[in-house]
Amino acid sequence: MRFSAELTSQTTLEIASLRQLLNPLQLDDADVAQHIGTPVSAEPPAGNTGCTIDLQHVTKSFGPQAILQDLNLQIAAGEFVAVIGRSGCGKSTLLRVIAGLEQIDSGSLQFAQGTQQPAIRVMFQDARLLPWKTVQQNVALGLEQDAAQASQLLAQVALADRAGDWPSVLSGGQRQRVALARALVHQPAVLLLDEPLGALDALTRIEMQNLIEQLWLQRGLTAVLVTHDVQEAVTLADRVILIEDGQVALDQQIDLPRPRQRGDARFAALEAAILQRVLDGNAPQAQTAAGPVAGPVENQQAPDAAALPTVTDLAWAV
Repeated sequence: MRFSAELTSQTTLEIASLRQLLNPLQLDDADVAQHIGTPVSAEPPAGNTGCTIDLQHVTKSFGPQAILQDLNLQIAAGEFVAVIGRSGCGKSTLLRVIAGLEQIDSGSLQFAQGTQQPAIRVMFQDARLLPWKTVQQNVALGLEQDAAQASQLLAQVALADRAGDWPSVLSGGQRQRVALARALVHQPAVLLLDEPLGALDALTRIEMQNLIEQLWLQRGLTAVLVTHDVQEAVTLADRVILIEDGQVALDQQIDLPRPRQRGDARFAALEAAILQRVLDGNAPQAQTAAGPVAGPVENQQAPDAAALPTVTDLAWAV
């Protein structure tokens, strides 16, 4: 990824350090983009700071293998969208396309200000913290004046008292909190989350979901989450997008009040309906709450809990 803004000498040294010391780990541009950012002001902007994302007829292939095929997806400014689907369906490729880490073969990708890419940050399943930097230094990478901004974000993720610690002494959940703070300190318009909670235990995962939702609501940014966990998608998203064969097969609105109650009957009904649609896969006539599906589906309304079977156990990742 290339940066249009001028980099400070300190930031330039950070890039050189990252490439030299992490070369055995095959650090790519996505990792560098995650660690280095453009200097920003200390105070987060008020109101909705997200931007629209509009993908039209997007196609992306790797060699002879088509990953995304004539994909259409519109995401409103400040919206939280979860993308689910079976392994290899193109979820992560879609995220990399939005991040500008992959070039599309055909179609168009536009943001609120046109084709120019806004400030985007990515949070990965692996926190990817620099082991030779303290917690606060990891959060502050790329900032001209790091102390106040990093401290503010660490307080928001409840790690103010761990600012001077090394990443090696943190738990998995704490490392992901640091990664979240590092992403948000640059005040992005778009936050991309590539299964960031997949390796966490169940309780820590719920805590992180609550934290992500809280900070998203406060900042009004646009968020796109890739996950295999249908319950997580229903918990966090305004819409759940199912990708099949490189296309949008289901676009499900989640019209539930926040914070979401996992024990609520309507929550369970939505989770069951979406999970069943994922499991149906490419059946000739896959069933959803709205009836049989013959092809890509968009803008489905939330199902009526009374019209769906009762869920007796939790449905996790597929």
